[in-house]
Amino acid sequence: MYGKMKDHLQSELKAIDEAGLFKRERIITTPQGANVHVSTGEDVVIMCANNYLGLSSHPDVIQAAKDTLDSHGFGMSSVRFICGTQDIHKELEAKIAKFYGTEDTILYAAAFDANGGVFEPLFTAEDAIISDELNHASIIDGVRLCKAQRYRFKHSNMADLEDQLKAAQAQRFRVIVTDGVFSMDGDIAKMDEICALAEKYDALVMSDECHSAGFIGKTGRGVPEFCGVSDKMDIITGTLGKALGGAMGGYTTGKKEIIDMLRQKSRPYLFSNSLAPAIVGAANKVFDILSESTELRDRLEENTKYFKDRIIAAGFDIKAGNSPIVPIMLYDAALSQKFADLLLQEGVYAIGFFYPVVAKGAARIRTQISAAHSQIDLDKAIAAFIKVGKELDVIK
Repeated sequence: MYGKMKDHLQSELKAIDEAGLFKRERIITTPQGANVHVSTGEDVVIMCANNYLGLSSHPDVIQAAKDTLDSHGFGMSSVRFICGTQDIHKELEAKIAKFYGTEDTILYAAAFDANGGVFEPLFTAEDAIISDELNHASIIDGVRLCKAQRYRFKHSNMADLEDQLKAAQAQRFRVIVTDGVFSMDGDIAKMDEICALAEKYDALVMSDECHSAGFIGKTGRGVPEFCGVSDKMDIITGTLGKALGGAMGGYTTGKKEIIDMLRQKSRPYLFSNSLAPAIVGAANKVFDILSESTELRDRLEENTKYFKDRIIAAGFDIKAGNSPIVPIMLYDAALSQKFADLLLQEGVYAIGFFYPVVAKGAARIRTQISAAHSQIDLDKAIAAFIKVGKELDVIK
């Protein structure tokens, strides 16, 4: 029975490969960090990890995970409401709520689940979800699982957002949903303007802080802090799989009644195993580190400025933004693949992004800066980008 489908898939895969768009996974044989070793033998500088604060292999975080393995075991073999809740899960939820200044927090196995499970328990066909057109796939999928009326506004376009809010006034409840930092472009949502419109048109505000928690804002509390509206947020989702340790796990934090309802009805929470104890123990340590000092986010800010200034001076076209995501625009999908391959030969690990991950004609190398990068690492990456850029006629 599989024969015809197999032939079809082989043909499709061949076409993808011949177009230079086939995604091949590189194999890393060392812990994640500023520098890694890959299976083909190279020692390379990583320029595409979400390891913004360099905590993925931080010794204190690793030790906390090891200690928790000893004290709380490997796995829970259960969901939270049966027998999957340990004291450390509640401790982490409290720390996340304290970090954001919110009322309560609920943990998920992944941030994709947090976004996938937030809408359906809270909103019905009587309500409206108003979403930025460039929101993450997890938000899009979460909205699809909900029967609420759907409105979409042009990316960071406040005039269009206002039009959508006006159109949604007939609905019972309205929620404006946006990424805090947009992962492909690195730009920051206009959260202060969004909140002002939410107040004007009686809407809730939800932000996905996956690419901002821990390092955007004066103390790393994310885009709401950066825009001065932390006290106006109703729902925040985020991940433990990027700056906050780099393993996996997600969370939703916000108003108490919202979190209580998610515990009762959110399907990814009710039907997924509890977050593994070692990850929870490590994450608890991460929030301790972030609460003690802003040293890591300050170093990340300095590294980002250093890299951006030199890449711009070299003549590359980058997307403007205030985050450590630095998209180097190439526009051609096959070119982005070739550029990435040549970078690897120069000891720099970066990946080309192209449709459908980004819009057609908007291919790029998305670089992401880390607090773990030394100036030597950044200089090596900059030199590689310049060499390959000239070789491929991207820059002069």
